[in-house]
Amino acid sequence: MAAKLKKGDKVVVLAGKDKGKQGEIAAVMPKDNKAVVDGVNVAIRHTKQSQNSQGGRVPKAMPIDLSNLALIDANGKATRVGFREEDGKKVRFAKTTGDVI
Repeated sequence: MAAKLKKGDKVVVLAGKDKGKQGEIAAVMPKDNKAVVDGVNVAIRHTKQSQNSQGGRVPKAMPIDLSNLALIDANGKATRVGFREEDGKKVRFAKTTGDVI
């Protein structure tokens, strides 16, 4: 099945403690049905100092469920994603505007 949300997409959070926040998808984990969004669902990780890193309290974006994310269309509103075929290629489009993503 094709992915409705991909790395680099601008999304808005629909539910949870970060409801309404916007960000860009940094990574998608299709097996877990989750995605990591920059600046959303941030947790503090306490890391030990090593040769490579300073250590201390490091903020880290944690995965969020795909069902709690919606793509942002050209107008800046949340939209659902649909698929259609154009010139023999399968493309994603925003259901609100009909524009190809």
